[in-house]
Amino acid sequence: MAKRSVEIEVVKNEPGYRRALKRVAWFFDNPPKTGSSAEAEFELLMMMVDRYEAEHHPVPPPDPIAAIEFAIDQRGMTAADLQQILGSRQRVHDILRRKRRLSLEHVRALHEKLGVPAEVLIQAY
Repeated sequence: MAKRSVEIEVVKNEPGYRRALKRVAWFFDNPPKTGSSAEAEFELLMMMVDRYEAEHHPVPPPDPIAAIEFAIDQRGMTAADLQQILGSRQRVHDILRRKRRLSLEHVRALHEKLGVPAEVLIQAY
């Protein structure tokens, strides 16, 4: 049995992007079979949507403090647990309340222990 060819509009502008998003949403509700032409269409659409979004709708990196709060929340930790990483309770409080900046030592420790990307932590806030 011959495979059906895949016809996809190249995403070059906002209307094409919106049409691609609608088609991608359809695939999320109707997952294609592995190895099918529909699966190839879905993968190509996802690549084009990703490329278009990176170019036209970039997502800025998260705020460093928001990233720390998200990381501890995802691990079921509390601000008190940060004392093991950042030092004193007062230091943790000051950092989370933006009264004290992260030091290079803090950035390294948060990156190593929580997996927060260093490039996120070194941003101005």
